Amino acid sequence: MDWLEWHASYEDEESPLSRRLASVQRAIRQHLDAEPDGPIRVVSACAGQGRDLIEVLATHPARGRVTARLVELDHRNAGLARAAATVNGLTGVEVVEADAGRTDAYAGAVPADLVMFCGVFGNISDADVEATVQALPQFCAPGATVIWTRVREEPNLCPAIRGWFAGAGFEELSYDAPDDVLWSVGVHRLTADPRPLETGRQLFSFVRPPDGRST
Repeated sequence: MDWLEWHASYEDEESPLSRRLASVQRAIRQHLDAEPDGPIRVVSACAGQGRDLIEVLATHPARGRVTARLVELDHRNAGLARAAATVNGLTGVEVVEADAGRTDAYAGAVPADLVMFCGVFGNISDADVEATVQALPQFCAPGATVIWTRVREEPNLCPAIRGWFAGAGFEELSYDAPDDVLWSVGVHRLTADPRPLETGRQLFSFVRPPDGRST
């Protein structure tokens, strides 16, 4: 998979990927709008070019209160994310080139108020998805919001993912799954107690779908 080329679908505003981006950005805005005062800390796993968060922060009134760590392994996408943050004057946005599956990549950036796992769960094994969801309280500040994505191709793992979130101490705020596309966007709030980050752990590794698509 060429992860730089994968982003090309964003150029078509009507593509499923662009529509998914819009759904994720709505969820980001809703979270920022609900945080009228004080600092906001964000982490984004497998952040790619950071369009979801950076494009929202570029114009949002809370931009000056946000510090964010975007974790992305592809140096080309990381460079584009870093450049976009600079162009938009987002001095609080840090782009780290690292394996987002390693908990060490988040040390010093968590606990976060907004945790983003978009474009992750469709590229890792089902067992790793479950283990990652169970570990997410380690990324979260009290009452933190988690945004995640996944396609609903058969076998559809989304019902299980939503159940794993409930079992890990999260309540579901929204679940966007339009009938005419396969993607889904889930938003959950942590209601259980956060847990300290367990460093030195490999939560997940990417696997390649048989047809090469990212889900």
